[in-house]
Amino acid sequence: MLNKLTTESRNPASEDLDQLSALEIVQLMNAEDARVSEAVRKEAVAIGQAIDLIAGRLQQGGRLIYLGAGTSGRLGVLDASECPPTFNTSPELVIGLIAGGPAALTRSIEGAEDHPEDAVADLQRVGLTKDDALVGIATSGRTPYVIGGLRYAGQVGAATIGFCCNGESELGRLCEVLIAPVVGPEVVSGSTRLKAGTATKMVLNMLTTGVMVLLGKTYGNLMVDLRASNHKLIDRTRRIAATLLDISEEAAEATLRSCDGELKVAVVAHQLGLSPETARERLAACGGHLRQALGDRD
Repeated sequence: MLNKLTTESRNPASEDLDQLSALEIVQLMNAEDARVSEAVRKEAVAIGQAIDLIAGRLQQGGRLIYLGAGTSGRLGVLDASECPPTFNTSPELVIGLIAGGPAALTRSIEGAEDHPEDAVADLQRVGLTKDDALVGIATSGRTPYVIGGLRYAGQVGAATIGFCCNGESELGRLCEVLIAPVVGPEVVSGSTRLKAGTATKMVLNMLTTGVMVLLGKTYGNLMVDLRASNHKLIDRTRRIAATLLDISEEAAEATLRSCDGELKVAVVAHQLGLSPETARERLAACGGHLRQALGDRD
């Protein structure tokens, strides 16, 4: 059945690929990549539904879990790993699982994707419950590992979201929300790390960013819940505090220091004239939403 999948078919535009110059290859790939954004745009409603579904589970104490094989799995792990430094989340809040385990992140493990029972074991290992949301990523829409994981997630009552790049898929019958940008045949037939991989990265960016915005991790477009774990992030935290409080970076640094480096606490404490402890309590009462804690929600 693979020969019937859009992602496996030949692309007429690249049939003479091996006869092109380097520049022509670049121009061809760039033209094909331009199709990805439009394909993702057509899935905007489904992506928004998925964001709402995931945010609802996280607000109730659940987690977001990505599940995939090969490139799909690697992109899920990548997106999950970027949430703690960007949004100051616990590493356990967004988890990426890949067929074949961590070793599959750096090398191909042949046949790992063919075992649905491995997905069940992996999800049981991380303790999947009805409070969680599972995003199954399978470009083809038929990867056994992902299918097995989604089927198990449905049985335990977790929220289920599927991602694929084909119009008709087995995946769609196993999830509450299906995101399916059809990006068309790849420049190199079947090499779904190309357009399909780009579409995957774009959608995962939207999912976690959208969810974290709904959870109060930003103020406007500023990352106010980032974790200052290196020099770049420490500098960014200081600059954001200075911008929001309209003070010098030196003053911002002193304010942050008095609030244990917590940006949102520093902003609330400074703006409302509160102690760090009281500011922290006010934020907690507002679910971590800085705008609401400052009283300018509207």
